[in-house]
Amino acid sequence: MLQDKTLQEEYLEKGKLGRHETFTPRYGWLKKGYEGVSNSLEQDIFKTPNAIELLGVGKNMVASIKFWGQAFKLLCTAPEGGMETTEMGDKLLADTGWDPYLEDVASLWLLHWQLFIPPLEAVNWVFAFNKCNLWSFDIQQLSSVLENAANGYHKLKSLSSKSFEKDASCIIRMYTENTRYQENEIECPFQQLGLIRIAEEKNKVYFNTAEKQSLPDLIFTAACFSYIQHYASANQKTISLERLTYDFNSPGIIYKLPESVVGKHLHAAAKQLPSIELVDSLGSVQLHFSGDPVDLFWEALRTYYDGG
Repeated sequence: MLQDKTLQEEYLEKGKLGRHETFTPRYGWLKKGYEGVSNSLEQDIFKTPNAIELLGVGKNMVASIKFWGQAFKLLCTAPEGGMETTEMGDKLLADTGWDPYLEDVASLWLLHWQLFIPPLEAVNWVFAFNKCNLWSFDIQQLSSVLENAANGYHKLKSLSSKSFEKDASCIIRMYTENTRYQENEIECPFQQLGLIRIAEEKNKVYFNTAEKQSLPDLIFTAACFSYIQHYASANQKTISLERLTYDFNSPGIIYKLPESVVGKHLHAAAKQLPSIELVDSLGSVQLHFSGDPVDLFWEALRTYYDGG
């Protein structure tokens, strides 16, 4: 666990605050950004003088599209500078990809997970999902949670309270459906996930920790192998259900699920993926798998999107 703690701290030390310009991701933005990078002859389409015309959005929205493309790991900085598409971007959003227009809610669950793997481009999302244990909260209370969590990291603790407040607002607006926080903003597709709901108290919301009916077993299982790849020890072939539920940036934490539902998803996925099984040993349930976690991540996604 010491190795995992070191990895966690390393990722957080390098984490960045969201450069979303206060915009939540909008319908069509991720495809627009992906195609812009794919088709552009420029090294970085987002820095070209006519980026506004090429992308068909306002100036601040150009920066926001770039941020979300990187945060979801659909775009990245190319070795020679500028921007390029990632393997995930190509597999998901290419015209012949799995879901180029993000019409399947499963793709939103997958992208939500992508926010929590390194590099952490939106570290306050990590703090919100891992550190906010309040039964209900408003923007100011969530902002305080984020700022307190950031105080442990040299690069983050000097940032202004306003920066944390902006991210708190964005997080609530991004995931809360039909909320007063949304006001006149265009609906965000991630509200479909139902991760945050309106509380009974005035102006407050809460994390929904119930089973998510729209979360496919194979998408959840892919997230488990992504978690193992980034946060577990190299070469291990087992991991506990408890760890997949409760550890830092674990799928259980990020999808806000109880241990019983984590097990339910993995049991169902094991019927479709021959390389994994759940084993109950002396009351401790372990996920056993053969093969590389990276390969199993892509296998789970291929099995979901095109049957393998």
